[in-house]
Amino acid sequence: MELKGIFWVFSFLFGLCVGSFINVVAWRWPRGQSIIYPSSHCPKCKAKISWFDNIPLLSYLLLRGKCRSCGEKISLRYPVIELISGLLSVLAYWCFGISIWYLIYYGFLSALFTASIIDLEHRLIPDEISIGGAILGVGIAFLPSHILTPLETFFGAVVGFLLIFIIAQLYYLFTKREGMGMGDAKLLGMIGAFLGWRALGGIVFLGSLLGIIIGSVAIIAQGKGRFFKIPFGPFLSFSALIYIPVWCGKVKLPFSHFFSYLLGL
Repeated sequence: MELKGIFWVFSFLFGLCVGSFINVVAWRWPRGQSIIYPSSHCPKCKAKISWFDNIPLLSYLLLRGKCRSCGEKISLRYPVIELISGLLSVLAYWCFGISIWYLIYYGFLSALFTASIIDLEHRLIPDEISIGGAILGVGIAFLPSHILTPLETFFGAVVGFLLIFIIAQLYYLFTKREGMGMGDAKLLGMIGAFLGWRALGGIVFLGSLLGIIIGSVAIIAQGKGRFFKIPFGPFLSFSALIYIPVWCGKVKLPFSHFFSYLLGL
């Protein structure tokens, strides 16, 4: 196998391992549990999971989705999250190659993925991810060869937060109902810190479009009322994921002038 091919495989395997950690964080953090202690265990029989039963993706397949000790079914969410994390790592490698930017922007994608999982399940986005991520996003702009200046990242964080904040306040002013929450505002602030303020218009537009389409289908399918709350964070995160390959020049969109203007490229 060529060296370049080895890097592709390594990036995927590395992503699977990070996905295993994302599973822990997404499950324990919203419940106020430590992400370090206790070690992984079966939620039914409490048996400690040995290292050879905790290999990302592979162990699930070998165990046929069941606990070795008690036979309890293991949720499919665990291998799915690991697989998606592996694919996100491959995406980051494709965009940035073997570099510090691969690690930084894979970390960014992992944070968005973790926030999306928690938002879908609990309708909240931890400040530790959004605010902490925004601070880190501004900080990395001081590294050499960053495409954005520190001012652009800081401005992106501020504009991202204010954009959702103002929309949410206007929505409440006219409807007297809560719309988007401050978690969404902080998350877009983090996205702005990593991708710059020019990215925000296109990301919010695409996120809103996806939210309307998918949200409408979900409401109809579940028979919910039109005021049923749908988390916006996952749509913002997915839009940012789509934006990154375009931003890096890996993907050329049709009608490039229009989309470049819309996405702020």
